[in-house]
Amino acid sequence: MPTTPEMSMDMTTVGDTGLLDTLQHEVALFARRAEQTRLGGVGQVRNSMDRAAYLLLNRLDKEGPMGVKALAASMGIDSSTVTRQVAPLVDTGLVKRTSHPEDGRAVVLQLSPRGQARLEEVRSSRRQLMAELTEDWEPDEREAFCSLLTRFNSALSARMAVPGVPGPEAQSPS
Repeated sequence: MPTTPEMSMDMTTVGDTGLLDTLQHEVALFARRAEQTRLGGVGQVRNSMDRAAYLLLNRLDKEGPMGVKALAASMGIDSSTVTRQVAPLVDTGLVKRTSHPEDGRAVVLQLSPRGQARLEEVRSSRRQLMAELTEDWEPDEREAFCSLLTRFNSALSARMAVPGVPGPEAQSPS
């Protein structure tokens, strides 16, 4: 949707502050409920993988083996955070550490077969949860919600990439 200079003005001064208050409140509730349930899915795998582990395993699955710095950069977090978060995944056999094929001193992180299986269990459980939560929605409502949530997350990511805007490490310990 095209915007004009008038449309891009600060919505808190020109727009509906009631709508923005509702939006920020609903986002806060969503964040709390998502953390409380960890959106862990249903059944035996419910609440069985924390957010950091899920996001790291998912990234390794989607992008393949990579070093700590590349993984950190692709996730928009600090290398020390990745190192801290990946350690228990290595300890439990979900991620393998191997030597870089061209530089034996560098470490490459790779999803192990066990990690791949575990990730698929969690994904399946989460898909089932999403189906249950939206079972009375029309398909176009699901698509619209997914599209808008993706757009919202992209806007948050873009904002986090702006110099001077605090990143996740400055806002939370995980």
